[in-house]
Amino acid sequence: MMTHSTIRKTWSLARATSSILGFALLCLAVLAPAAAMAAGFSTIEVPDAGPALAGGVWYPCAAQPGEIAVGRLTVRAAKDCAIAGRDLPLVVISHGFGGSFVGHRDVAEALADAGFIVAAINHPSDSSHSPEHDHKDPLSALTDRPADIKRLIDFMLGAWPSAAKIDRDRIGFFGFSRGGFTGLALIGGEINFRDVLPQWCPESSTQPGCAEARLHGIPTQPLDHDPRIKAAVIADPLLGRFFTTEGLKGVHLPVQLWASEFGGDGVTHDDAATVDRNLAAKPELHTVANAGHFAFLPPCSPGQARALAQICADPEGFDRAAFHVEFDRRVVAFFRAHLLSQP
Repeated sequence: MMTHSTIRKTWSLARATSSILGFALLCLAVLAPAAAMAAGFSTIEVPDAGPALAGGVWYPCAAQPGEIAVGRLTVRAAKDCAIAGRDLPLVVISHGFGGSFVGHRDVAEALADAGFIVAAINHPSDSSHSPEHDHKDPLSALTDRPADIKRLIDFMLGAWPSAAKIDRDRIGFFGFSRGGFTGLALIGGEINFRDVLPQWCPESSTQPGCAEARLHGIPTQPLDHDPRIKAAVIADPLLGRFFTTEGLKGVHLPVQLWASEFGGDGVTHDDAATVDRNLAAKPELHTVANAGHFAFLPPCSPGQARALAQICADPEGFDRAAFHVEFDRRVVAFFRAHLLSQP
């Protein structure tokens, strides 16, 4: 541990010799304790009328991280360690179709390292843990999702054992694909499903759930909004092209919007482009060149690449690992700018 006397002597030497290297080494020595911060991780169960919503929470922690197995995936964090800090901002995450609460673990870890509490759940209607996710009416599954996230926020601010650590006035949202749709709804967006069904599920469509959607009819209830959310990151939003200027007139908070060049899985580049065009307040737009829809998921292990080729394969020349370094950095910077008082 450096004493105050040692620091003063080192500073004097750096100043006397005008050594840029000496100054840099001094800064690294003084800042070393802050660099030791890492992500803590705990699992949660959010009470519901039916089965509890399974999920996880990442948060700032002073312990050394390790490898934590969550199903077939691995989270790098310190399990169940004490939370470092107080009055911390909260970011909630919504996964895409067939995803899970660990689907955006790199984003969650980066945010926790940066001083955020991050919470995510499995959406019961269409997660990888839902036996019926291939058969659920897709429109009803979409309208269920905002309510799931509202319950997650309620839980984190209420029943979660460390709820007192959260600053309830600084809540953010991150969503990908169907999670992007979920976020647009939560922050004030409305959509006319009478326009959606004929175009998304034409009579000739073989897309899973379209027959059920036509059978069960068009949802008429308004989407759930949550004014507690103060900033949102939306990546490749499903059905974004159906959010009109009228449908987005209620959105007034900062939005960071991401679009893949090639899209996929029902998402096109026009989904994000339409949202960008129709939001009253210009979002921070990022278009990822030479990327497909699943580029926003973390890089796959060799075993995952063999088993999940559609999700893991990228266009030739696209480096998903390098992209995620930049992606995570920009997501953290956005939430720092809009949910933290310091840059």
